[in-house]
Amino acid sequence: MFQAIPARIDAILRDAFLALDLPAEQARAVRCARPELADFQCNGAMSAAKSSGRTPREVADAAAAQLARRPEFAEVAVAGPGFINLRLAAALLAKAATELLTDARMGIADEGCGRVAVIDFGGPNVAKPLHVGHLRSLVLGESLRRLLQARGWRVIADAHLGDWGLQMGMLTSALRERDPGLPWFHPNDAGKWPDAPPVSLDELERLYPQAAQACRDDPARMARARADTAALQRGDAGLLALWRTLRELSLQAQQRDFAALGVQFDLLLGESDAQSIMPAMIDDLRARGIAQASDGALVITVAQPEDRHPVPPLLLSKQDGAALYATTDLATLIPRVTQMRAARILYVVDQRQALHFEQVFRAAKKAGFCPDTQLQHVGFGTVNGLDGKPYKTRQGGVARLADLLDEAIDKAAERMSESGHGADLAPEEKARVAHVLGIGAVKFADLSGDRESGYQFDPERFVSFEGRTGPYLQYACVRIQSILRKARQRDESMGTPWPQAAAERELLLACLAFPDAVAEASRQLQPGVLAEYAFQLAQCFSRFYATCPVLAAKTKEQRSSRLAACELTGQVLARALQWLGIDVPERM
Repeated sequence: MFQAIPARIDAILRDAFLALDLPAEQARAVRCARPELADFQCNGAMSAAKSSGRTPREVADAAAAQLARRPEFAEVAVAGPGFINLRLAAALLAKAATELLTDARMGIADEGCGRVAVIDFGGPNVAKPLHVGHLRSLVLGESLRRLLQARGWRVIADAHLGDWGLQMGMLTSALRERDPGLPWFHPNDAGKWPDAPPVSLDELERLYPQAAQACRDDPARMARARADTAALQRGDAGLLALWRTLRELSLQAQQRDFAALGVQFDLLLGESDAQSIMPAMIDDLRARGIAQASDGALVITVAQPEDRHPVPPLLLSKQDGAALYATTDLATLIPRVTQMRAARILYVVDQRQALHFEQVFRAAKKAGFCPDTQLQHVGFGTVNGLDGKPYKTRQGGVARLADLLDEAIDKAAERMSESGHGADLAPEEKARVAHVLGIGAVKFADLSGDRESGYQFDPERFVSFEGRTGPYLQYACVRIQSILRKARQRDESMGTPWPQAAAERELLLACLAFPDAVAEASRQLQPGVLAEYAFQLAQCFSRFYATCPVLAAKTKEQRSSRLAACELTGQVLARALQWLGIDVPERM
């Protein structure tokens, strides 16, 4: 099984420290900040000297003498007061690179061991088109789904639809206002209700904002919407039949947007699926004294003595008995733990909902709903316009996700034409490539950096073939595959990736850091760690390609070694992009 380079070095360092009666826990190596001096550096002599009665320099010199005898190092030197600089031997790099290249798991540790992780992301509302606010949850959630699967988790992705509540009452009451003769509003028409909705998708998407505005402006309209909501939740057969048609219509459109982004869900459950659980749950919480009456409402106190900020009680139901998002989230936990056997549940939701999830998690713990399940809120910042404010359309409204993606695809097609990329492609293939580049550009921009920070949506910059962009990484993959195709056509053989030039060493070291980058991205739940790694790797390959001819190398040995380096880089980069959810075209 592949062993990461840092782990190999640490094992050698421990042997050297123990031979000198030095504390083994100080034997740790890190990548050297100045690669022209060394590949790795050990600073343990500084701390180990305190317990040995020697100066750091004496300890470092003694350890260096031990390490210099090891064949894994080409050079061992002591710098400053006691820093041990380590240059790895070419044989070690070649051996490790070959092992990584032939490892089916690419060195990725099996952290999950088949345990279940539920990822709750997307969260679209029925009757509303997906908008720019859904982008980050979808892109981050899909990347985390792939990352955790790669780490051995059995992932269940659930969209957790907003399909129950006041917005449904607003819709049905607006339809009742517009056409009171619709069969769903007449009990005598039971059994005659059509399966098709009474509106088209475009009409539905126009109807909801109009209905919501009317309810805000007119208390009587709001009262009728609340009455329909209550009737629906009590099980009114006609309203339930109408609700199913509206839900299905909306979901079909949303699934097209999911597909355009390459997002996959295992479950499309909604708030409605938790309704049958809620009455018994509320009765249980009340009977155990966990939920208590407060000013006519039902709450769970979740504040703790050590809190440094106020944490209000979780509101379980209002004075009129209506349940809230928190009630649904608590109820949803029960089947995820008892039926799905989730070991962890991730909620990929806007950072502004942090307090809500803190309340829900504390209430769940207090109720004993998930004693052995880890609950995590994976928060993220907003998508902003160039003015730094949340992204809006030119008319000032919320931007539809489909329109935003189309804009990026159009920009990618323009950039391809301007740069000459894809000039030899047929129009249909060129359009497919533009789609892959545009979606990849949006995803890379969204995943880059710290997920808790917002970013500016700028398709003009995102689709550039230079700099820190998705197309830059996709082009690196395409270039590597082109080299390998030409090598196969020439019957060039692939050998062991043996580094000679500095750019070859740098490239192999970058490839060998892949398992650690994946582990860190998974540990932090930060796909941005993997995105940054992929960009740095692509840059390393660019420097290698510029200074180390592959097919034009002078000797067969050089060609076979560099082809192996290209193969390894291509596999690592493609895998990294795959787990970021970014596709790569065959040509561009």
